[in-house]
Amino acid sequence: MNDKDLLLGPVLSFRGSAGGLWKVTALIGLKEAAPIPTMELDGKPCPKPRELLLANGERYLRYDLSCRLLKTERMVGYGIVGGPRWALTVPAKGEAPRMAYVSCNGFSDPAVMRKLVRTSNAVWEDLLFSHDKSLRVPLPSGEPKLLDKEQLWHERRIHDKQLQRFNLMLMGGDQIYFDSIWEEIEALRQWVALPRAEQLSFKVTAALEKKIEAYYFGLYQQRWLPKDRGAWSSKTPSLDAASAMARIPTIMMWDDHDIFDGWGSYSCEMQHSPLFQTLFRHARRAFWVFQMQHALADLPELIDVTPAGFSKQDPLLEPINWSRALSKDPLALPLLDGQPGFTSAFALGPLAVVAADLRTERSRNQVMGTDTWRGIKAWLGTLPGGDLPADKACRHLLFMSSVPVVHPKLSLAELLLDKFGADHVTDSNADDLKDHWSHDDHEGERKRLLEVFSSLAKDKKIRVSLVSGDVHVAAWGTAYRKDLPASDTWSQMHQFTSSAVVHPSLMGVMERLFLSWLNSSAKHPQNIDVQYVAEMMTFPGHDKHVMAARNWLALELDEGSPEGCKLWATWRCETESSFSNHLLAVAPVQ
Repeated sequence: MNDKDLLLGPVLSFRGSAGGLWKVTALIGLKEAAPIPTMELDGKPCPKPRELLLANGERYLRYDLSCRLLKTERMVGYGIVGGPRWALTVPAKGEAPRMAYVSCNGFSDPAVMRKLVRTSNAVWEDLLFSHDKSLRVPLPSGEPKLLDKEQLWHERRIHDKQLQRFNLMLMGGDQIYFDSIWEEIEALRQWVALPRAEQLSFKVTAALEKKIEAYYFGLYQQRWLPKDRGAWSSKTPSLDAASAMARIPTIMMWDDHDIFDGWGSYSCEMQHSPLFQTLFRHARRAFWVFQMQHALADLPELIDVTPAGFSKQDPLLEPINWSRALSKDPLALPLLDGQPGFTSAFALGPLAVVAADLRTERSRNQVMGTDTWRGIKAWLGTLPGGDLPADKACRHLLFMSSVPVVHPKLSLAELLLDKFGADHVTDSNADDLKDHWSHDDHEGERKRLLEVFSSLAKDKKIRVSLVSGDVHVAAWGTAYRKDLPASDTWSQMHQFTSSAVVHPSLMGVMERLFLSWLNSSAKHPQNIDVQYVAEMMTFPGHDKHVMAARNWLALELDEGSPEGCKLWATWRCETESSFSNHLLAVAPVQ
């Protein structure tokens, strides 16, 4: 098969670990008339693929690349018979995976990309140089790219053993930006200029809905495998998101731009308008196929169960029994039962990961609904506590929240934008602030989050860390109980914020003023109530609390440390000519 026949992919997706298997799938897209290729793994043919979507003359297929977990870590090759080949690295049985974290893989406005000093994919290039030795192509000058001391540490322990650095890539939202839909579909561009009353009553015709559906299904291939990138068979590899997603199995969650900017933080009337509901429905369907890698036919519709006579301000949706809905799919994602959204959870030996859905049930006053919280608490109750023998215990939990739980609070800006902000889809400053957990409207739910995870840490001796993106900066914060002595370390939760991998950071004059405001606000701890405090910390290796730079984050367990299973967080932050390293070690609960 010619690799030019590929419309999209391969995109690797991690499906969990069970029965001694490291479960991975690969998504590819083809023209409908193209022959279905055979994929092989480790020299053996893969099972026949499952068709996820057939639409607009395009076919999207999912292949099973699951691997047996062995006593030692190993790199496994896969590829299309007669076509291009790739590789992934499978961890040893019982060992925690090494993970990369990225967010914000795109931009709202192409004009902002002109602010970049380096190429749009410079951060992806650095991640891939750190991940896979075979991708280290010379610079345009012909000289090899120099590696630094932090990369040398991994060179000896990983690359010299013919392994890749990362087993998983956590993608914390905004894997694709659909904001362009307001400009590229003429009817929507006209809708933006309508008076608000006409926007709310705007009828979506069958023809317009067909265009919306085609846009959501079609943009993934345009963004994830651009036509102007080099072919997979090229001697000089393209170091971009496509290259990373083809080599590192992903765990994806969605955020607003995967729908459109600000989804969930508009007024109740706007959220429930016919146009917004149509856009959300098709964004959800596209996310299900392309990011969650499930067949479109298997997606249950959302059902509003708000009782008559009650406000629809906060979505009340019928819970879905995902294990039953997906019972015929052996490669289904581990979605939590009894929730209407897409929150998934993974138990991986000494490490657990929860990828939360902060969009399906979001409103101005709600981040996640009661059923989702109930499902999360029930799943946390199944984790083996840190007081068990080392080979059976979970020691660290990573909670993926697309928006940071601990972040500088801008009370004055909230007040002004709450008072004067409106439902403008092309100017969402008010919506961005309303998204934050620290916004007054979400403060109660933020306290609930801290209580849920504090109880887990105390009862099971599992260290909880929060991993987020969204805000286009690198930052570190903590949340803790101020009514307890510092020796009660279980109450301390670390917030790792890493954003963005493509979108520019705060670079303009006004953005730099905003950055100064952020850092000034970050100096003051946030007293959530009489017990809980959220506090921004000075960013490691930096003189401020918030670092304005594009970046990515490595999350790796050191299971041989004297403290026992220490978690290392390493930010790689872009500078004008290279990347800086910012390291933080988080000990388990003792």
